[in-house]
Amino acid sequence: MKVSVAISNRHVHFTKETYEKLFGDAPFEIKRALNQVGEYASIYTVDLEYNGKKIEHVRVVGPLRNYNQVELLGSDLDYLGIDAPTRKSGKVDNTPGIKVINQDKSVVLDSGVIRAERHIHMNDELANKLGFKDEDKVLVHAGNKDFEANIKVSANGYYEMHIDKDEALEYNLETGDEVEYEKMED
Repeated sequence: MKVSVAISNRHVHFTKETYEKLFGDAPFEIKRALNQVGEYASIYTVDLEYNGKKIEHVRVVGPLRNYNQVELLGSDLDYLGIDAPTRKSGKVDNTPGIKVINQDKSVVLDSGVIRAERHIHMNDELANKLGFKDEDKVLVHAGNKDFEANIKVSANGYYEMHIDKDEALEYNLETGDEVEYEKMED
């Protein structure tokens, strides 16, 4: 099977409460829609601070969620000195926190920092057709390198593989590339 690649950079997802602490009553404005139906990059960015080190201009992604999540690259984690797990989006229990800054406002998150795992999005209908369920493992073939990824099934899943910017460099992938993959046996 083949799937197109989408590369993600560091970004954050906020709860309504966190968003309002950082941006007040400013409307959540869309910069551009993302391929995943109903998700979008906002016009806003924040700075992240940990151990006296800072990463600036990190994109806020919507819509607002019922948990805060800070998705960083492996190189970001190394730079900041954070020992954060690689996880499926939304799995933020027992993860490190970080300070989030918007100009003169800041919030210290107690948890939420992860490195997002590689995954292939698909909707329920396609998953059924291809014989996959959420969190199935697949083996992805990228040129002469192979790596594992998970299937992420959701009602609004747009069929594409998400891999972070660091991993894309490691596997010589660019947004729009196609890779082949196959189901791994349990």
